[in-house]
Amino acid sequence: MRKLSIVATPIGHLEDITLRALRTLKEADVILCEDTRVTRKLLSHYEITTPTLSFHSQSGASKTNKILDLLEEDKHVVLVSDAGTPGVSDPGGELVSDVREAFGSEIIEAIPGPSALAAALSIAGIRASSFMFYGFLPQKKGRETLFKTIAADERASIFYESPHRIIKALTALEGLVPLRRVGLYRELTKMHEESVIGTPSECLNHFKDHPDRERGEFVVIVESL
Repeated sequence: MRKLSIVATPIGHLEDITLRALRTLKEADVILCEDTRVTRKLLSHYEITTPTLSFHSQSGASKTNKILDLLEEDKHVVLVSDAGTPGVSDPGGELVSDVREAFGSEIIEAIPGPSALAAALSIAGIRASSFMFYGFLPQKKGRETLFKTIAADERASIFYESPHRIIKALTALEGLVPLRRVGLYRELTKMHEESVIGTPSECLNHFKDHPDRERGEFVVIVESL
């Protein structure tokens, strides 16, 4: 059956996957992976032998055309990212658009599951009933302007940050929103999961005291006013 399934996979703990997702991964003709090496660890854990194909932000038009050809042959194609829900700060959005244009929305299905954004919000305990999500912030161009936008917004702001830039992000927030609480959620669902909540300066002091805890990707929530 011609179908494109968008399947959410664990953000850390391998047991955080739905029965429907496992069945879909087993039944598919091919699984599109952001990194096949990462996805194979999950597939091996559940003894899934479905063929994999690399598909990421640099794949280009030729790879997209190959996927469209597979669907034209009535194949069942699954799209996964390295972790979480595809299309949320991960490649895949353009492919979904191309498939919809070629075959219509009827063949596209969502298999929902883990999301670092939702996981962080569920344990945040800070005001974030209305929020703006920025995904990964730009490394250079537009970064300063974006922090000013976050500071001016009465809503909560949520973004992902790498361990290499978390101190710079907190330093920027310290200068712009020194009294607003910030929640930092690191290594969610993994062995070294950690939550830190405080003003930007308090969060900076935490890392000064524990420099070894700058590892892993962060979900950052700037509390609403």
